[in-house]
Amino acid sequence: MLYVVLSLFILACLAPLLHRYTGRHSGSLLALVPATLFSFFAAQLASISQGDVLSQSWLWFPGMEIQLSFLLDGLSLLFALLITGIGTFILLYANRYLQGHPALGRFFLFLLTFMGAMLGLVLADNLITLFVFWELTTVSSFMLIGFNHENAESRQKAHQGLMVTVIGGLALMTGFIMLGFAAGSYELSEILQHDLTDHALYLPMLILILLGAFTKSAQTPFHFWLPNAMAAPTPVSAYLHSATMVKAGIYLLARLQPSLGDSAAWMLTLSAVGAVTMLTGIFLASRATGIKKVLAYSTVMALGTLTMLLGLGTEKAALAAVTFLLAHALYKGALFMIAGILDHEAGIKDFQHASGLRHKMPKTCAVAIIAALSLAGVIPLFGFVAKELLLEAVLSGSHWQMGLIIATVIANVFVVLVAALLAIKPWFGKVIATPKEAHDPGLAMLLGPTVLASLSLLLGLFPFIADQWLLQAAASAVNGSAVTTYLALWHGFNLPLLLSLTSLCFGLLLYSQWSRWRNITAGVEPLSRFGPEALYTQMMAGLVLFAAWQTKVLQNGYLRNYLLTTIATMLLLVGWAMLRLDNFNITLDLHDVRIQEATVFLILLVTILSAVLVKSFLAAVALLGALGFAVALIYVFFSAVDVGITQVLVETITVLLLVLVLYRLPEFRKLSSNMNRARDAVIAVGSGVLITLLVLLVTNARSMEGISGYFIANSVPEGYGRNIVNVILVDFRALDTLGEIFVLALVAIGIYAMVHLRTGSKPVTNADKRLASELKRVQTTQGDKK
Repeated sequence: MLYVVLSLFILACLAPLLHRYTGRHSGSLLALVPATLFSFFAAQLASISQGDVLSQSWLWFPGMEIQLSFLLDGLSLLFALLITGIGTFILLYANRYLQGHPALGRFFLFLLTFMGAMLGLVLADNLITLFVFWELTTVSSFMLIGFNHENAESRQKAHQGLMVTVIGGLALMTGFIMLGFAAGSYELSEILQHDLTDHALYLPMLILILLGAFTKSAQTPFHFWLPNAMAAPTPVSAYLHSATMVKAGIYLLARLQPSLGDSAAWMLTLSAVGAVTMLTGIFLASRATGIKKVLAYSTVMALGTLTMLLGLGTEKAALAAVTFLLAHALYKGALFMIAGILDHEAGIKDFQHASGLRHKMPKTCAVAIIAALSLAGVIPLFGFVAKELLLEAVLSGSHWQMGLIIATVIANVFVVLVAALLAIKPWFGKVIATPKEAHDPGLAMLLGPTVLASLSLLLGLFPFIADQWLLQAAASAVNGSAVTTYLALWHGFNLPLLLSLTSLCFGLLLYSQWSRWRNITAGVEPLSRFGPEALYTQMMAGLVLFAAWQTKVLQNGYLRNYLLTTIATMLLLVGWAMLRLDNFNITLDLHDVRIQEATVFLILLVTILSAVLVKSFLAAVALLGALGFAVALIYVFFSAVDVGITQVLVETITVLLLVLVLYRLPEFRKLSSNMNRARDAVIAVGSGVLITLLVLLVTNARSMEGISGYFIANSVPEGYGRNIVNVILVDFRALDTLGEIFVLALVAIGIYAMVHLRTGSKPVTNADKRLASELKRVQTTQGDKK
């Protein structure tokens, strides 16, 4: 499975080059790879449907026991088939939809990268592996949403989606770490064997994981980014928002349900958030007029429905969730591509400008009607099977039953309204002139929606095909045990059927009053100023203001302020930590201080004070050089002659460098006030005292022997040298010494460049000559006026 995932990433890298040489045929050639992968996964249906599980793993980080592992069971197989199958049609569709676009090769690169990341996400059997692919989907979807980067709106919407999902991703990463710690493993196959609902970390871990899943799958209040992502080209919308990216959060919740789902916190949170998202999405869809906007908001509704089903926690709800997920992917992928066809072939993006196209686009009309009927849940489409099972699952729920039933029926009424808009509004009624001469597209654009809509009809007539070969295994993976419920087109006259017929009738009635409904609910539009998107906008504006403030205060371009802030922060934090130590024990033994050492110390002290007080750059440089030579004496006193020689060399070079720089500096001026100088002195003395105390504290608190004994013992046998300092420098610390050599070489190059630098004011070009002449003329004129 690793090679399956890698094949898409390799293909993504080759896509721009392939497009350059194959032109308009590149999409068809690229589609062969996901089609082949679809065939590979389809070949696993027989074994997976029997309960088999395929797994592979490679050791990734041996020290942390993290593996690059993959797992193929019913749930991951369902997603893998959707990703590769719909991805094949999207490549064919995009090749025609974006034909002639100068960046089509780049588009294929991003799309295939996203496809590989999404496939890796659903196949991952390790939390770290899953998170890596999770973030790859975030980055690649950002590139896809902002594909038309010349457009400011596309950039803004892509940035919005990135920020929301990245924040959730950071929370998810923390949650994964806690989950791995709680379970004692990062392998999902092992985590799912444990019920972690009683663990002490369960609640914070659950909150973080749900935050990551909710942001990715556009649950309220994070739902606003998904409709705004419609700024992307239609192939992106059809792929990301029907079967892949927005379903990643749903996949994560479904995958972790056996281990985390058996708790009141899980059930109530998912049920409540899912129901609210379901109603929010479908209400906004009922008021929108843009075709892609309506589809996007109805996707929010579907994501809320799936979350609500996972919150029910029953066997029937698990089967209903995977059935609804498959049905939604089929009809929503088809409808998004139909929306793109209306835009591409007729120039229509809004329902208010679409009418009477059934004669000019009969094939597209037929496909759109089938897909819309599946969305409405009309028999014998697969959407009907999914809706019936949804109602059964809600009716059999044990908590908040009445509230969830009412919310589900209301949502279904509005779903019928949306389906009627898609099935009737563009195709029937009075013919309206379109911006383009409307006509059916070619096979490349119509193949995908036709196959998906046909599958909705086929699986609706014969639901046992999907049930026995795929959905039973997927539902069992979600439920954590074998599922005995089965799919059927007809269950007789029962309460779910009655509720379904009721929603159909009221939905059609609402469609007949759609304009009046939009007028009645127009009063909610001003409330958007207080909604989650407005809050996001205010937060981003506040972030910009904060960045401007901290740039002005902290990152103002003055090195002295940077040093002051860094040292003062260190002084406060480290000093506070030292004061809180229980065994703050420092002993200062000066009985073995020799006269020459005390003399050097006095020289150091006098030199430092003189360097601070003198008012000449040259004197300050000379004093700093003397300070360095005094330090070299300390090395010599303690038998580190080689280090002392190095110190002398460095100080000599530094003094020479500073003296050369002095020629290019202005004369000495006192630019800081006495108050600032006093403040700097306090911080400098405080930091010096702090470092001294730290050294003494560490020296007195040493719990292990030093490493000098090791060097002495191994200098000859390991380093083949009796000069221990040399052996340490060239053998034991060779890389450190190499770095020092590089530093010295760079210093030498800098000094050489300064010594041989030739200054002058001669213009080097004719333009410079003219500019210098003009400046001289202006200065002369101003002098004459004075």
